[in-house]
Amino acid sequence: MKKEDSENQVDPAAPVKPPPHGPLRKYLQNTRTWTYSFLAVLPLLCAYEILILTFNRSEVGTVRIGADVLIKQVLATIGGTWHLSLGSVVLLIGVFVLLAERRKRIDISIRYMLWMLAESAVYAIVLGGLVSIGIGKLFSYLPMADTNSDFSSLSFGLQLALAIGAGLYEEMVFRVVVVGSLLRIALLMINNRAVAYIPAALIGAFVFSLVHYIGAMGDDFNLQSFTFRFVFGLALNFLYLLRGFGIAAWTHSLYDIGVVIILALR
Repeated sequence: MKKEDSENQVDPAAPVKPPPHGPLRKYLQNTRTWTYSFLAVLPLLCAYEILILTFNRSEVGTVRIGADVLIKQVLATIGGTWHLSLGSVVLLIGVFVLLAERRKRIDISIRYMLWMLAESAVYAIVLGGLVSIGIGKLFSYLPMADTNSDFSSLSFGLQLALAIGAGLYEEMVFRVVVVGSLLRIALLMINNRAVAYIPAALIGAFVFSLVHYIGAMGDDFNLQSFTFRFVFGLALNFLYLLRGFGIAAWTHSLYDIGVVIILALR
């Protein structure tokens, strides 16, 4: 055998190199990380705080998302003003995330961030539309639920702020904290992550829907709206599991923003 022929032979014992990741797979893997989730929700945090501080001047008292108030009350027990506490927490979370995932060599790309926004918009339209149509058909014999009068009496800017804040803070509380904690509890009894996620998702969605009827800004209880929020909460739970916190937060915010805009145009 010629020397060049022997050099061209493939050694069957040699490890086979995996094919390079395609652009779609690379995008999905990168944007599911906590690094991208942290970077993605920063615009939501800034927009929410700016709009709240701007439009609350014309309101009696300070109107904020219930989950936001809950987080700030917890932070207040630690000490310091809520601005300092929240800013410190966001900064610490960001530093922790970047340090924890630095070995992954995550490719930070503005293009990916724009794709995340587009992906979230598709989910907001598709999931919101499917759940609305499905619940509408299910409860077609019942009258439509009335819009919360307290919320509808707020200025458009404040409604927009609350829509943005809902995606950020409610996803942080109900998806990351509540569903995450329920999943860990379920894993103590069920040695299967996929199966354990079912009760965590169901209970988390129930709690998510129920809290919308609690407090001064809560809606009057209505079975149709409760069921819609429960099913939509389930969808967000599985979206959080599959695509991460950033996509779930943006999907929730964009859906709520769309609802506010539609109601304003009526």
